[in-house]
Amino acid sequence: MSYDFDLFVIGAGSGGVRCARIASSHGARVAVAESRHWGGTCVNLGCVPKKLMVQASEYGDWVDDSHGFGWNTKRGQHDWAALIEAKDREITRLNGLYVSMLEKAGVALFTGHATIEDAHTLRIDPSPLAPHEAPRRVTAARIVIAVGSTPTAPKIPGAEYAISSDQAFHLKQRPQRVCMVGGGYIGVEFAGIFRGLGSEVDLVYRQQQPLRGFDGDLRHALHDAIDLRGIRQHVSASPTGIEKNGDGSLAVTLDNGTRIETDCVFFATGRHPKVTGLGLTQLGVAMEENGRIIVDEGSQTTVPGIYAIGDVTNRLNLTPVAIAEGHNLADRLFGRAPAREWSYGTTPKAVFFTPALASVGLTEAEAAHKDDVDVYVSRFRPMRNTLSGRQQRTFMKLVVDQASQVVVGAHMLGDDAPEIMQGLAIAVTAGLKKGDWDRTIGIHPSSAEEFVTMRTRTRVTPHHPV
Repeated sequence: MSYDFDLFVIGAGSGGVRCARIASSHGARVAVAESRHWGGTCVNLGCVPKKLMVQASEYGDWVDDSHGFGWNTKRGQHDWAALIEAKDREITRLNGLYVSMLEKAGVALFTGHATIEDAHTLRIDPSPLAPHEAPRRVTAARIVIAVGSTPTAPKIPGAEYAISSDQAFHLKQRPQRVCMVGGGYIGVEFAGIFRGLGSEVDLVYRQQQPLRGFDGDLRHALHDAIDLRGIRQHVSASPTGIEKNGDGSLAVTLDNGTRIETDCVFFATGRHPKVTGLGLTQLGVAMEENGRIIVDEGSQTTVPGIYAIGDVTNRLNLTPVAIAEGHNLADRLFGRAPAREWSYGTTPKAVFFTPALASVGLTEAEAAHKDDVDVYVSRFRPMRNTLSGRQQRTFMKLVVDQASQVVVGAHMLGDDAPEIMQGLAIAVTAGLKKGDWDRTIGIHPSSAEEFVTMRTRTRVTPHHPV
């Protein structure tokens, strides 16, 4: 049977764009539909604008720190509107770049909301990105769903007064007081952003430490760093309601009885797959209760010829993982050579707080589930902080399988942690042993050299199966 396209990708985010471009480079006839933002969540409402705002939030600290180095500088007044305008200009530039990349790759572009009518037919309807486009139908031999995820909000009284990360990037002015709900990536990062720009911040989360799933020592180090930033932490707590005061401010009540007066409530309580309106239920595409599309190892759904990649599958919700999944799928479907094998198990991750933290490989607890573990930990005051007077300390940790001496995990909180961890990810992926790290000569003076000079074992953690 003849189709309009060999591959139709729904969603022009990081994973969808990579999949489309690689498939086209293999000679496939490819189309992409986007309903809202060229570039997807990461470019428009995620990692890119977030990183720009993190960088903006650090300049005040640099002014303060400069005094210890002899600079007679003073903090100015931050112009929130100027930051948002500059951020928007950069996002607009990136939107155009994504469109240009797809066009140069020979990919057909459809602006609108795509609904899958059957395994080979799609209907493209008007969307916010193209409200006046006429509906169209196209056919494709294969369909890839790469629509990403959207913020999840707690169902509590007054939830309508709260914002999510989607709205935070477009606030007209910076709130003087922010109540951040959620201790994951988004909550921690935005707490740091608003605090760095001058807001008072309350951070509310359900566990004793932030960042569930990260190494325990790293979480503890982050907890201390959050305190040093002057952010008030409310641990083991959840909001039960939000009230609007007569002056327009808000009051948040927690389940422990605490009442927080604030100007902005920010829900950073997770995300869920954005599957509404795709027609998946009628097609018989299997999904979990939260909307996660179930796929096999080849990213195929329960309907042959329909695939899903990225956050919509809720496997490992990181932009580079979505890109790898899209690349791998295109290679397998249309490439002549075998698809590369990505090392998903050693995917590095970072949280852009100030200071940043990053990890690769296993936590101490995860490694101990497998075997006995040697643990190496270092805490020190970085050189910059000795003159600035800042009390923040750097934290580093290596997790080593005792029997094989393979370094199975590396963790860090401190300046440039993400940049350092990207290099260490190669060593962990390669399965290098502790002796290989020990015989590597460091760069002095640098924080990174500590990873190759930690020779005294801190402790042994015995094997304890799950």
